[in-house]
Amino acid sequence: MPDFDGPSAPSAVHAPTVHAPTVHAPAWALRPAGADDIEQAAELRAVVMRADLERLGRYDGDRVRQRLRNSFSPGHSSVITHDGAFIGCVTLRPAGTGGLLLEHFYLDPLHQGRGLGAAVLRTLLARADAAGEPVRLQVLQGSAARRLYERHGFVLESEDPVDVFMLRPPVPTAG
Repeated sequence: MPDFDGPSAPSAVHAPTVHAPTVHAPAWALRPAGADDIEQAAELRAVVMRADLERLGRYDGDRVRQRLRNSFSPGHSSVITHDGAFIGCVTLRPAGTGGLLLEHFYLDPLHQGRGLGAAVLRTLLARADAAGEPVRLQVLQGSAARRLYERHGFVLESEDPVDVFMLRPPVPTAG
């Protein structure tokens, strides 16, 4: 029987292959909103805005849902999906004062804090920049969302005891 203990002996044990963990970006997408998305968006709005509205002494579940129903614009709105499931919505529509108005940007709390909102916002702002349009929005006083908007170039335009009105001028695109 051959001796396999020498330097030319085949290795009976192979070192395991080590793979670095693969980090995948969230599987999110924007799809056009339809009239059938209004109720899901209204429910999400009530969940997302509840803490800030309660802090301001202004939460009314029926009113918060109805305000979305009254102003939801399916033609200018998108549904945010993750692996095909509804997890949020956002509207980017022409503003009466020129430019665009960003509104109804709600993301399911289970998907917040992971960079998804920032990715959606970057996508929308790139569209506005390509069109040379400024973007306006309003956010509740004390809302954590204000920091997200400031990180993406929004600046204070005006404020009142309840709302902060912000503006982001268009950023010239290379090309």
